[in-house]
Amino acid sequence: MKKLIALALTLSLALTVSLLTACGSSTSSAASASSAAAASGSASSSVDMPEITEGSCEAPIVVTSIGQSADVDIVDTLCSKAGLTVYTKATLSADELTDQYKTLILAVGGSSKGLGAAGIDADQELTRTNDLLAKAKDLGITIVATHTGGSARRGTLSDKFITPAFTAANLAIVVSEGDSDDMMANILSANNTPSAYVDQATDVIPVLKTMFGA
Repeated sequence: MKKLIALALTLSLALTVSLLTACGSSTSSAASASSAAAASGSASSSVDMPEITEGSCEAPIVVTSIGQSADVDIVDTLCSKAGLTVYTKATLSADELTDQYKTLILAVGGSSKGLGAAGIDADQELTRTNDLLAKAKDLGITIVATHTGGSARRGTLSDKFITPAFTAANLAIVVSEGDSDDMMANILSANNTPSAYVDQATDVIPVLKTMFGA
């Protein structure tokens, strides 16, 4: 099980080639994101949730961090590998979110170093998160919560951001190793949120392609 715990601006060439092969096998699937993910060796949660159907989301897309971890850069890269054009701002505020966007992707995972670099503390980030999610709901923007950092992005700090992000989510993608306690799965199941669980962060790409009908 691979863990992405550091800032990753690019994926290795070998991994990309392997991933593109998996993506190619998934683009012909019109059934669900879980079927697409299965083509690249997906995992599943022990908790039942609806599947993500093809074309569930629309562009334009904005990506932001929830917790200020390096995962926002990873999600940005994964979107690029999926052929999606996104605008990424780690500290996106509610005032900056407008109805020009149709989908808001959240890269969820707390980092004390990242919060410090952004010049904010956890409580300020939580306030930004709640304001942003409320604005997205008001504007009818689809919220996609992602957790790609595995167990390295769990703990008291990250869990503080997981609850509001996954509670508000319309769809979710989770690297299963980071949800061994079913914290996210239980939230998603309770809300009947369409979700995809995958083995590793790179398996998110075929799910994104299915999600956006790419």
